Amino acid sequence: MMQTVAIGWLMATASTSDLMVALVQAASTLPSFILSVFVGAIADNLSRRGIMLVGRSLIAAASAILTALIALGFADPWVILGVSFVIGCGVALNDPAWQASIGDIVERRDIPPAVTLLNIGFNTIRSVGPALGGVAVASLGPLITLLLSTLSFAVPLGVIWRCKWSVQSTPLPRERIRTAIYDGARFTAISSVIKAAIARAALLGLAGIATLALLPLVVRDNLNGGPTEYGMLMAGFGSGAFFAGITAGHFRRLMSLEWLIKLACLACAACSASLAAASSVGAAATVLALGGAGWVLAWSGLGVSVQLASPRWVVGRTISIYYALTYGGIAAGSWIWGSVAENYSLSWALVGSAGALVLVAAVGFGLPVLENQDTDHDPVEGFEAPAVAVELRSRSGPIVVRIQYEIPDEKTEQFLALMHQRRRAQSRLGARHWTVERDLQEPGHWTETFRTPTWTDYLRLNHRRAAADKELNEGLLGLHKAEHPPVMKLSIERPAGHPRRADHIAPFIARI
Repeated sequence: MMQTVAIGWLMATASTSDLMVALVQAASTLPSFILSVFVGAIADNLSRRGIMLVGRSLIAAASAILTALIALGFADPWVILGVSFVIGCGVALNDPAWQASIGDIVERRDIPPAVTLLNIGFNTIRSVGPALGGVAVASLGPLITLLLSTLSFAVPLGVIWRCKWSVQSTPLPRERIRTAIYDGARFTAISSVIKAAIARAALLGLAGIATLALLPLVVRDNLNGGPTEYGMLMAGFGSGAFFAGITAGHFRRLMSLEWLIKLACLACAACSASLAAASSVGAAATVLALGGAGWVLAWSGLGVSVQLASPRWVVGRTISIYYALTYGGIAAGSWIWGSVAENYSLSWALVGSAGALVLVAAVGFGLPVLENQDTDHDPVEGFEAPAVAVELRSRSGPIVVRIQYEIPDEKTEQFLALMHQRRRAQSRLGARHWTVERDLQEPGHWTETFRTPTWTDYLRLNHRRAAADKELNEGLLGLHKAEHPPVMKLSIERPAGHPRRADHIAPFIARI
């Protein structure tokens, strides 16, 4: 936060362009939009703690480089944006891995208060850091402030280095990055809960970032203040976020998650509109406290929704997609509202942001955010790989799975309704090209068919099954009329038109 104040004020004094000031937010958030999906796939396959160490190290290194450049007199606006982008890359590495680690550290029932606690911690620092940053910039200058913030990055690095937490192991090899990204994107696309949370988060970032992105201009142009006043206003924002955070549990008991997010968006809208008319630091700090309260309640609620809707095997990827589109919205919003402020006026930008936030709240009537607290995503243990008569390697495939059912005519509609759920469930777990077929000569004979790219992917699919998937299987079994359970057949695809390379090589070697 001290670094944020120093960089924001440094840009406000180094450039006369309102757009360049707003682009500091865009430069620091754009890497999360570009890199988060890739980082999420890594976080689900490698050590999340190790990824956090790399990300934090990059943040510290970039901060040290910026400090050195300022000391040498290179206070160019484009240099500031470039280093801000590198710092954003470190954040893009750290944040998805850190958020995905929450479920490794606490029980599922404790995820909502844990997410809120993280927001309280961050926004407590938001209420103290900017004030210290403003005082430091005013009394010591931006260079010393950047030096102090650079030295402070050793603290989280040391904490991550010393703290270790257990992670559920898997007997299967790591997924290939390309497959992991594909599976994560497909799971997110299928989950209506996650899609709603991501869409609302992107819109909230797009509409609501104007308050923070344009705050240096409010201080400089509307209030005729300096870095001390900027720090005081940021402290007001953080104080509101802190008090909202510690009362978030009470709010959740009073209303649904969706209504909480609606009210939070309206609070942010009121803050943005009132800030445009604020004529004193005290009035601006008061309305910013309201905005900070709405800000932390909205983001906590959206983060909880994504966390609870994501199984542990894919949580890094869903959170990374959530971060990518959220930061994409924030980066786009910083550019849009900065352009409006430069081409029209600062007041127009803030009032426009307020109107957009009201629309984001209204979107909730058609695209509500849900909290799946009762859904159990933990995998059910006990799966044993079926015996096969063909020698298979981990990369052997594609594997074709066929499950045959005998369904009475009077239960056809029930069966198809369950199959609709089955398709979504199997596809979320990694099944591809899923179909259900009805025998034309024996109408009671139905076949469910799907594919996995490799034998390992088939095993991974079954290791991912949760209690809800088991209940669905039991429902289908109840409709099956034959005495024996549904017959499952496994096969491996082989192209008929083109012989395998080994078929050509073996005769040649024999002749030699």
